[in-house]
Amino acid sequence: MHLFKLISLLPLWVLYIFTDILYLIGYHLLKYRQKVIFDNLAHSFPEKSEAERKTIAKKFFRTLTDSFAETLKFYTISKEDLAGMLEINGGQILSSRVDKGETVIMVSGHFINWEAFVLGFNALVDPRLETTYSKLSNNTFNSLMMAIRGRFGGTLVEKSSFSRNFLEKRNVPRIIGLAADQRPGNAEIRYSASFMNRETAFFEGPEKLAKRYGYAVFFVNLKRPKRGKYTISYQLVCEPPYTGAAAHSITDEFIRLTEKGIREQPEIYLWSHNRWK
Repeated sequence: MHLFKLISLLPLWVLYIFTDILYLIGYHLLKYRQKVIFDNLAHSFPEKSEAERKTIAKKFFRTLTDSFAETLKFYTISKEDLAGMLEINGGQILSSRVDKGETVIMVSGHFINWEAFVLGFNALVDPRLETTYSKLSNNTFNSLMMAIRGRFGGTLVEKSSFSRNFLEKRNVPRIIGLAADQRPGNAEIRYSASFMNRETAFFEGPEKLAKRYGYAVFFVNLKRPKRGKYTISYQLVCEPPYTGAAAHSITDEFIRLTEKGIREQPEIYLWSHNRWK
């Protein structure tokens, strides 16, 4: 952990030199997960030529490797430097609802860089963010990610503990952050819908919580205008009362907004994740 901290103290432009090398090795030599990446892009963008999809794949891989440098930098970054990397729009809307005693749900797709969204919200908007995560199999890297995500407050809840934690804190006003495009497990209730030109299974946890307990749902829209800069904005998806709302209405709107974000900047979606396995 001390080595990671020392590396994190390097300027971001120096860390990007290492990720430039990692990009060359990973994409051109090792061809890391290229079959999955190109297959996902071919299904999602059949209207694009193979050359256009290859351009997206290269940009994605550069974004992915850059995110390693950025995430490591987050281990020691100051609030002032973090504010220079992130432009956050609309976060206070969620915070004001919590001030009024509400719990709200914040949903996002697998856009890069997830850590920027978590750390930025806790540091620059409101630390009353409760983020659900999946524990990494490597204990060292899991400890590192926990330390990074928790630097500026907030609460981290491991996925397997979510239900118990929710019941214990059901009356505590807060913001619950969920990556809502996770592939559901075999034991989870699935909803099937078209997503990026393929029939896709969705876990409807956010929708079920919102409609059962009367929570508003916000979508996180992430953009990466240039290297080292992110724009994060928040859009209301649905709010109570949900009387008469159509089945799957929240999930369907989440799917629409996620697709819109992907098509606007496809290189920041996690194409190496086998979402359609």
